[in-house]
Amino acid sequence: MASMVPPIPTADDKNADVKVDYSNLPCPIPFEELHREAMMSLKPELFEGMRFDFTKMLNQKFSLNHSVSMGPTEVPSQSAEIIKIPTANYEFGATVIDHPKMLLMGRALTDGRVTARVKYDLTENLTVKANAQLSSEPHASQGIVNFDYKGKDYRTQIQLGNGSLLGASYIQSVTNHLSLGGEVFWTGQHRKSGVGYAARYNTDKMVATGQIASTGMALLSYVQKVSDKVSLATDLMCNFNSMSRDVTASFGYDYILRQCRLRGKVDSNGVCAAFLEERLNMGLNFILSAELDHKKKDYKFGFGLTVGE
Repeated sequence: MASMVPPIPTADDKNADVKVDYSNLPCPIPFEELHREAMMSLKPELFEGMRFDFTKMLNQKFSLNHSVSMGPTEVPSQSAEIIKIPTANYEFGATVIDHPKMLLMGRALTDGRVTARVKYDLTENLTVKANAQLSSEPHASQGIVNFDYKGKDYRTQIQLGNGSLLGASYIQSVTNHLSLGGEVFWTGQHRKSGVGYAARYNTDKMVATGQIASTGMALLSYVQKVSDKVSLATDLMCNFNSMSRDVTASFGYDYILRQCRLRGKVDSNGVCAAFLEERLNMGLNFILSAELDHKKKDYKFGFGLTVGE
């Protein structure tokens, strides 16, 4: 009778029976956003000095933006000592959002810079994106146009920019969790070209990404979702074509509390950073920013207010 009882399937047996449906794979994220979860923790929007942002919604699609910032700016120096001069800027902007089809955004600063961003969905799968920046400084103006196509289980992009910039990328879902991709680019102004490859593995609890390019840059990142409110991230960046073979490792965190969000990092160069967004009231946020570079003895602190949604 014992020989007639079937064995109880284990977890490994159940996973072995699950087969990948290659005809119904998920669509991957864009190639340029492969490390977006890690960058949320490791690359917060740090600033120095004071910042005040005000957003006024005129209707459901149109809003005006005002931003005032005051703080020091680093200037190039021949010595190892860091030289800073006090600066102040005012920024005026307008945003038009026809969700989800169109996005128009423009910004004008008192230092002479003008930036614009356009996103428009030509079809359900084809999107055009354009970014432009005009500056009074010579050779500082630039413009880039992207054509993004979203397939069932893949994404591809063609990029055109000033300086004879040509680029293309493609990323394909291989399984339900693994996607592979590559990119090529050519800059006619600098006579440089490059090829890059990337892999991304993601589940509900973690994201692991690796990227390498012929320019000499390699980047590995890993994000672990501890809970719905806590995420830990780490990355390793290496420039193996440089003479010094620069290698930088970073560890960061993203902690979402009831009324605030805290992000920060520490890296192998001795730089510690933290960014706090505290919600004081509906439409009113308080911001604190800090960056400590112990090796260069450069310490940056900032605070600000954001009014409006």
